Amino acid sequence: MNKKQKIYNKLLELVKEENVKVDEMLRDHLYTKLGGKADFFITPTSYEEIQNVVKLSNEDNIPFTLLGNGSNLIIKDGGIRGIVINLKHLDAIYSEGNTVVAQSGARIIDASRYALDKKLSGLEFACGIPGTVGGALYMNAGAYGGEIKDVLDYAYVVDKHGNLVKRLAAELDLDYRTSNISANGDIVVEATFQLKPAKYEDIKEVMDDLTFKRESKQPLEYPSCGSVFKRPPGYFAGKLIQDSNLQGTNIGGAEVSKKHAGFIINKDNATTSDYISLIEHVQKTVKDKFGVDLEREVRIIGDDKD
Repeated sequence: MNKKQKIYNKLLELVKEENVKVDEMLRDHLYTKLGGKADFFITPTSYEEIQNVVKLSNEDNIPFTLLGNGSNLIIKDGGIRGIVINLKHLDAIYSEGNTVVAQSGARIIDASRYALDKKLSGLEFACGIPGTVGGALYMNAGAYGGEIKDVLDYAYVVDKHGNLVKRLAAELDLDYRTSNISANGDIVVEATFQLKPAKYEDIKEVMDDLTFKRESKQPLEYPSCGSVFKRPPGYFAGKLIQDSNLQGTNIGGAEVSKKHAGFIINKDNATTSDYISLIEHVQKTVKDKFGVDLEREVRIIGDDKD
């Protein structure tokens, strides 16, 4: 029995067979529609299963990667070795008083809409963010003047040892599009947001306005990873890219959006290599023209294709 078969057999002892896939194409699970294969693709249905997979990974020295829906992630064409965990089955959302509790596999958009239904204000800014709750915490997602750190009370995580631990928002070092979640080796499994009662009509008016702004300005008709670059101090990334005459520039199937210069879209079956090459071209062009370094907001992980 080879090593891969042994790992598969051990995983079947921890997770239901239908939730363990071998050599699964990651592009089929990602918002960007990019990425190669995962050796093992696991979709747990309980916190205990996550804990057990993390412990197996530690005991057998198997690398593991947590994956949301990839709305702010680019996976290389060679895929990811070891175990990839996706929490799409953990997507429950409920409320307790003025708080909304959402599991990490739920979409942050859905948490925002749920809050609206419960007449709770504070998550309006998230009504157009395509990522999961876990991903939103990971990068302290934000839009239109709001961000996760404004409303997060606490989260439950599975730590790098496989323990289920409560983390207060203040312990996560939430800052502009960053946190310490990855550095600590934590897997967010649940988040509690502290919100405020408000009128349904007032909350909906704000959400409708933000949705209109997003739909009118962003290229939602194509797969993308959202805003590719962080906002450089004193500038706007999209404006710099636009002023560099880069809109419409393409490499392979990847293109700098003509609708919003801050987006790179998967226009025609782009590969990750196309995407990365175009990102680097944009960075170099803006640096040469304006002397400004554009730092990526989107993460790039995985192996290069052989």
